[in-house]
Parts: sequence; C-alpha cells; structure tokens
Amino acid sequence: MIEEVRKQVCNLLEKDNSGHGMKHIESVLKLSLRFAEMENANKEFVTLIALLHDVDDHKLFGMENANHLTNARKILEQCAFEDDKIEQILDSIKTIGYSKRLKGIQPITLEGMIVSDADMCDALGTTGILRCYQYSLAHNNLFFDKNIFPILDISATDYMTKKVGTSVTHMFEKLLRLKDFMLTDSGKKEALERHHIMVEFLYHFFEEEDVPEWTEYLDHFLKN
Repeated sequence: MIEEVRKQVCNLLEKDNSGHGMKHIESVLKLSLRFAEMENANKEFVTLIALLHDVDDHKLFGMENANHLTNARKILEQCAFEDDKIEQILDSIKTIGYSKRLKGIQPITLEGMIVSDADMCDALGTTGILRCYQYSLAHNNLFFDKNIFPILDISATDYMTKKVGTSVTHMFEKLLRLKDFMLTDSGKKEALERHHIMVEFLYHFFEEEDVPEWTEYLDHFLKN
C-alpha cells in the first residue's frame, strides 16, 4: 500500500519545478526515517506522513485543498487504509508547515514532529539554498536585490500573501529561523549543522557582491 501511495504522490508532484517535487519528498522521507530510528517512532506512520505532507500544499494546489487535505485523503482512501489510521495521518499533516507554526500550531505526535523537523531541515544547508534558488527561477523572482530587505517578525498572513521579495529575504524571513522550530533532538542537531552552512554561504555571497551593509545586517540578525 505504501508503494501505491508513493506512485500516486509521484503522479501529483512529478512535474513540479519549484523545489516541492518528488526529490523533496524523497529527501524528507529519507531524513524522517533516520530520525524515526533515532527517536524510536512508528516508521509506517512517519513514511505515510512524509510521502503525503505536500500533496495539498497551498502553493501548488490552492487553499481549498490545503484546508481540506483533499489529495491526501483521496490517496489514503483509494489505498484502503483504515479510517482511524487515515484520520491520524491527516491530523499530523494538518500541523506541518512554517505558516502553521507562525499561527502557533505544531504537531503533537512524535511521528508528526519528526516529519515536521525533516521537512524544515530540507529547507536548510546546501539543499535548502538550491531549493530556494529553484523556487525563485520557477516564479521569476530575483535571487538578490541589495535594496530589498526582509520583513522580520513576519505574520502568518503576511507570509502567505507576500508578493515582493527575493531568495535572500526569504532566507531571513524563514530559513534562518527554522533551527529554533525543531521539536526532536535529532532535528535540532541536523538543523544546527545545516543552519551554519547557510550562514557561511550568505557571508561569502555578501562579500562577493560587495554589499557590506548586508554583512552588517546578517551580523545583527544572528545576534538577535
């Protein structure tokens, strides 16, 4: 049944070029299973949550799907999972995502926490930088504009509706904050390592771009 779930997820996401396709799903799944081993979690639930966590992403499928988890429910029902298992999986998926955390919503099951941590870790480090760049290309956004600064302490509403920005402002508004949103010991360790990679990248990038004001901005951001 899990392989059938994977196949249906692939059918939905295989054409995505924004950094939310099957490469992301497989990365989150691999990391989730590593965390599950370390945290002694239910690997079946972790696998299903990881596979399905983006099949109703509002950026890809709209708010109607995001609110009702239309695709995830349909896939689980078609694969004949028990009703109680379907609801447990959907309840975890409903709590995963940065905008949810800005609203004060977070997973309460260990399996949900693990996938949440793995999903956020995949937005950090070298993979996170590449995914951020990929998303910018897909949406014709700039990677960097020295005159566009981040919106710090961004609200969930502003985050969901924000139009003007660059890859670099996104790193400040979201990605560099993710290490503080980890819920498991495994996630905290992994996120910290990937966070340092992103910070080092930005310092080198600002030096090469000759924008000392941005280096100073990063210094200030990290101190606070």
